[in-house]
Amino acid sequence: MRVCLTALGCLLAGPALALQLELPSNARQTAARDSVLDRVSVATAPYADGQVAAERIDGPVQRRSYRIPSPGLTPLQILAPLRAQLADAGYDTLLDCDANACGGFDFRFGIDVLPAPNMYVNVRAYHFLSARHPRTGDAVWLLASTAPDAGYLQVVQVGAQEAAVPTTPSPTADIPVAPTANLGQSLLASGSAILRSLDFATGTTDLGEGRAPELEQIAQLMENRPNLRIAIVGHTDTVGGLEANIAISRARASAVRDRLIERYDVSPNRIEAGGMGYLSPVASNLTAAGREANRRVEVIVVGEEN
Repeated sequence: MRVCLTALGCLLAGPALALQLELPSNARQTAARDSVLDRVSVATAPYADGQVAAERIDGPVQRRSYRIPSPGLTPLQILAPLRAQLADAGYDTLLDCDANACGGFDFRFGIDVLPAPNMYVNVRAYHFLSARHPRTGDAVWLLASTAPDAGYLQVVQVGAQEAAVPTTPSPTADIPVAPTANLGQSLLASGSAILRSLDFATGTTDLGEGRAPELEQIAQLMENRPNLRIAIVGHTDTVGGLEANIAISRARASAVRDRLIERYDVSPNRIEAGGMGYLSPVASNLTAAGREANRRVEVIVVGEEN
């Protein structure tokens, strides 16, 4: 299937990062996370010997993910036009591999991918490309993957350390991952809600420092309902042992609890934290999409004392 490009494209950089890429005309942005200055690992070799070899680059960073609602695409159909644009812009390829050549499951979880559902990765059907400009030192990496009904694309761009860095974040910096609208009302009505805008670094329990509107909504709800008590519960997929997954899920829930306490001044005695590991799935762990959905953090209403 041929994917048409649009001249409107998508501006992936501010003044310090000048690269523009033309994306498929029906591509819709699902998430964005920017940093004025950060360190990015750009994979330069397939997974081998227990790790993904990478070049670490400091500079302004922009991360974007997109959904392309075109059934029947292959990852290469999404990525090939972008690869040609990078070559035309003078970028040198660092790594270009499909799922098998990259290292499958191990490679995918060795790179920093924006969380589901905004970026879906089929571990058997993806294509990765990283490239760097020999003159400016700017780097970009692309990850394309497909589901039966759509394609997905993540673009990460980083400027070299010597590039001009703004002294203050731009108005679009730290745009969160698709927060739930009216989370407080939804939580009170149903008793629980999945926190979809949380950003944990790949393979860690470290909660990203960017804005999290869902946590702001929880904090506002707790302020409006001073007797409300909640629990934060972490969940994982079935990769790895139960004990390890319970520890990871508990640690991530605790990180969210700590953020609510430290940044949003919610009283510690009103928030509990726990982890279920893979014991409470919301989808099948037999598919990549199901495992992505099962890796989540939820907030649950415990009670409201009068």
